[in-house]
Parts: sequence; structure tokens; C-alpha cells
Amino acid sequence: MSRLILLALLPLAAAAPALAQTPDPHAHHAQPVPAADPHAGHAMPQASPPADPHAGHRISAPADPHAGHAMPQASPPADPHAGHRMPAPALADPHAGHAMAAPQTGADLPVGSEPAPPVARDNAADRIFGAAAMDRGRAILAGEHGGARLSKVMLNLSEALLGSDGGYHWDAEAWYGGDLNRLVLKSEGEGSWDHGVDDAEVQALYSRAVGVYTDLQLGVRHDFEPGPQRTYATVGFETLLPYWFEAEGALFLSNKGELLGRLEGTYDLRLAQRLVLQPRAEVNFAAEDIPTRAVGSGVSDAELGLRLRYEIKREFAPYVGVVWSRKFGDTADFARAEGEDVEDTRFVAGLRAWF
Repeated sequence: MSRLILLALLPLAAAAPALAQTPDPHAHHAQPVPAADPHAGHAMPQASPPADPHAGHRISAPADPHAGHAMPQASPPADPHAGHRMPAPALADPHAGHAMAAPQTGADLPVGSEPAPPVARDNAADRIFGAAAMDRGRAILAGEHGGARLSKVMLNLSEALLGSDGGYHWDAEAWYGGDLNRLVLKSEGEGSWDHGVDDAEVQALYSRAVGVYTDLQLGVRHDFEPGPQRTYATVGFETLLPYWFEAEGALFLSNKGELLGRLEGTYDLRLAQRLVLQPRAEVNFAAEDIPTRAVGSGVSDAELGLRLRYEIKREFAPYVGVVWSRKFGDTADFARAEGEDVEDTRFVAGLRAWF
């Protein structure tokens, strides 16, 4: 027993000096090499995350305790000045008490004594060519742009009346002037080959444009046949109606106080480029019976014609046609008393020309 105790104390006795010096306990000790990892080079599977106990469960949102309730809007705070009228601050009128005179306008302006200013004529060409030479040029230019003086002679009708008792008929017109003012001469009449001129008249008229398509005419008319001769004061018109209807009319007051009237109308229906069909109508009136001229009051006579012309040139067009005429009322009675026909239909051939 005592041996065992001594053997156990021997190591302690040997180590006592070393403990007194406190040397490095690991001096001259070799660090042991760590043992090789038995799992080196092995792929370690990743650990699966723990299963969610609520996986696949649908969590519903908590119910709104105010669902379906209409929430009233909050009222704005009451305006403490509501219903109060705030007067605008009064501003002193700097002109208060001043009498302001009304400005002078129109006829209230005083009459001036200064001469009128000269007409402004600042033409650069006058400085080079002279005012006299340029005035002549400006007059020519004005004449070529609406101020020209022109003339025309027109044979509306110049025809032969075909039949056993044939005759002739004319209706012509000539004028000279500008767009606004013209001198117009008109002539119309008829006759027979056996007895000569039965009816002939000439008119001299002043024509004034009173509209874009209308002329007013004033002048005189003189009848040569039948006798006795008459002279009339004349007032008439010529106009172009919508759709190209041409119309003219006149009133005639004779030197014996006899009042006559006349209306005429034509229309050109273009069948082809040069072929034109023209209906024509004329009606004559009288305010009273005129036995010396075999004319009765009211509608005295009327004439309707239809003529087909071929325009060889615009100003030269031969034509053929048919004309129906009729006398009415007392005029018809006068014709019967003289052995004349009251109604007549004739074929005509003639020429329409102008230059």
C-alpha cells in the first residue's frame, strides 16, 4: 500500500522544479497533425427545410365590420362670414364735381375754312415719261377693262313667210355704248310680196343698266305703216332671267293718247354644238279700241314660233321654223270685217346674223 503511494508521488516530485520556473508548457512540443477527414471528397446532401404545417392552406382576410355601410362625407366647417355682404372700399373720384363737356361729333363739328387737300397721285412712271403721256396710257387701260365703247348690229329675225300668200318679216336691233349707257335702235315689221309693207316701226332708245342682267330703256317709237302714222313715248326693259330666258317688254303712249303694250320672250335650247332650237313668244296689248289701226282693247294678238338654226359661225346662222299667230277680241272682229284670217300658221326660212 505504501509502495503504491510512493510511486504516485514520484512524478509530482519530479515536476516541482519545472513548475517553479514557469516555462512554456508547449515548448519543444510538436503540433499534432489533425486526423484525416473520413468524409473528405464526399458530396453532402443539403438538409431539407422543415415542412410548413400550413402549406396548401388558404388564409381568408378578416371580414370588414363596416362592409356595405355608406359613410357620410364630412361637412366642411361653417363659414363664419357666410351671408355677410362685404362692401367694396369707397374710392374717392378725382373728377367728382367736374362738368365734362360732350365731344363734338358729326354735324356738331365746326365748319372748317381750310382748302381740300390735293388728290394723291404718286405714280412713279410720271417722273420718267411725264404725266401727260401716262394719262393717255391709263385712259387706254381703263377703256380696255370695262370702259370701252362698243357697237353691235343684230338681225334677230330676217325671214321669208312660205306659202301661197308669202311675205317677209324682220326684227333687228343696233346699239352703241358701254356697259352702263347705250344708244339703241330697234326696227320691226312685216309685209307681203304683193302689197308691200303692212306694218313697220322704228324705236330710238336710251338704255341704262339698272342691274347685272337688266337694262331700262326710254325713248320714242314711230310707226310708218299702217296709216295714219303715230309717234309714241316709250319705256321698256330687257332682262336675262334665270336659266337663260331672255325677256323684254315696253309700254307705248301715242301722241293721240293711245296706250299699247308688248311682251316678248325667247330661249335658246342648244341641241348640239352648232344646232340651236329657239322657242319665241310675243303678246300685244291695247288699253282701248283703235279702229283706225284695226286694234281692239285687251290682248289684241299673240304669236308663237319655233325655229331651228344651224350656226355655221356664231354670227351667221340660217334657220327654218314654224309660226302660229292669232288675233283676239275686237282685233279679231276688225280682221273679219276686212276679210282677213283671224288665225294663221306659216312655215318660215331665214337668217340670224350679227356683226
